[in-house]
Amino acid sequence: MPNSSTDSLFQLIKSLEKSEKRNFKLFVTRNSSSDELKTVQLFDALDKMDMYGEEALLKKNESIKKPQLSNIKAQLYKQVLSSMRVLSDEDNIDIQLHEQMDFARILYNKGLYHQSLRLLDRLKETAKANHQISFQLQAVNFEKKIEALHITRSMANRAEELSKESDHIICHLSLVSKLSNLSLELYSWYIKNGHARDEKDVEAVKLFFETNLPSFDIQQLGFYEKLYLYQSYCWYGFILQDLLVYYRYTQKWVGLFEETELMKTIETGQYIRGMHNLISAHFNLNNYDKFSEDLQLFEAFALSYAGTMNANVRIQTFVYLHIAKINKHFLEGSFTEGLELVPYIQEKLEEYKLHLDRHRVLVFYYKIACLYFGSGDNEKTIDYLNKIIHLKMDLRTDLQCYARLLHLIAHYELGNDSLLEHLTRSVYRFMAKMKNLSTAEEEVFRFLRKAFSLSPNELVPTFTGLKEKLEKLEGNPLEGRSFMYLDIIAWLESKIQQVPVQQVRKQRFLQGRKGNG
Repeated sequence: MPNSSTDSLFQLIKSLEKSEKRNFKLFVTRNSSSDELKTVQLFDALDKMDMYGEEALLKKNESIKKPQLSNIKAQLYKQVLSSMRVLSDEDNIDIQLHEQMDFARILYNKGLYHQSLRLLDRLKETAKANHQISFQLQAVNFEKKIEALHITRSMANRAEELSKESDHIICHLSLVSKLSNLSLELYSWYIKNGHARDEKDVEAVKLFFETNLPSFDIQQLGFYEKLYLYQSYCWYGFILQDLLVYYRYTQKWVGLFEETELMKTIETGQYIRGMHNLISAHFNLNNYDKFSEDLQLFEAFALSYAGTMNANVRIQTFVYLHIAKINKHFLEGSFTEGLELVPYIQEKLEEYKLHLDRHRVLVFYYKIACLYFGSGDNEKTIDYLNKIIHLKMDLRTDLQCYARLLHLIAHYELGNDSLLEHLTRSVYRFMAKMKNLSTAEEEVFRFLRKAFSLSPNELVPTFTGLKEKLEKLEGNPLEGRSFMYLDIIAWLESKIQQVPVQQVRKQRFLQGRKGNG
């Protein structure tokens, strides 16, 4: 039976804003007969439900019979989309261009060929000004059709000009397609696996990148070619943990939007993702000043019209802005203060649960768990890590691994000796199976296996020895992910100094600020 997470109509209705609901009622009463108004009844019923359930729906709406429900739902789904289609959306260039293309076809069908051609010419100019190459091609193809079927005498050498224009656009589209494929496949690799885990991963990613990167002249590239090129290098650098490449190309990604301001309202999601990656690059490079500066810019954007113009933008802005805010507390060592964000984040995760993918939720759970761990609340740490461990294991195997490792360390902190031996074996097997065991993790497991038998006098020297071994591994890219996901060095230092983790992080932050000052 469909539920709230799978019923498309329920999700669509729940995503509507008040103005869109009012518009739907006006649209359907104006455009439907009285016989069709069962769709309004169904709309109201679904709007009032918190969770979708077919039995409850039919019980409360006895005039709708079960055999009718599927057809009425399909009709209502179409009506809702149609009602939203007629709402004016001046910022959505796709809808504007689709509308102009529709008008051109209507004029053509009426036999008004010259009017249709004039409209197509204006459409191409608008599409070109807004970097919408696919619409340019649609318009040219329609022009070719008109010229082939009718003698319009619109200009001399028309066929030759259209052929050249068509070839030029197709060249651009082909390059856009190749670069967007490369970017998407690299990102997909990261979502599935995380960072490169060993030399085999490194070689595979390098070979894939070099084989699929098309040749190009940077001077000839348009907006979208540059966007997907920068994204490809961004994911490539991030997967290989070449953080300088990652930083350089996230800068270029965001800089592209700064050079072409109008694209912030056309490709808003891409701009938001670019800002997220740039701020993340500052975080990974411990570049606090630039991190804070770009976070302020992002917060200002979140309050602007472009940052609030529709639900999709608001959800993306919430996700990436609050990931950045948590990361700021990690940099500062202010874990306890960071916990003040958690109630609001939980509230928004509930509000957006129909829209957020599990990957985003998983990242929030892990970061919240780290906040609790840094503040010394190991029980809450375990609660949030359990949410990750019990999720379906089909993405971000890296986070699944580090969630289990932090889960193990939190139990060690709580002194749950009866669980530790079993958990250590279990987590080790899991990480080995996922090919996620680095030398750093091997050293941590080696310590945890013998930690049960160590006397209090032996603990500090053992922690010190482990810290020294791990510090030697920090500069190795294939070991880097161990330190990106979990600051094991800070934890070991906290055990040596016998102070909370956040105190160690705060000391490190203040020393860094003094060194920069």
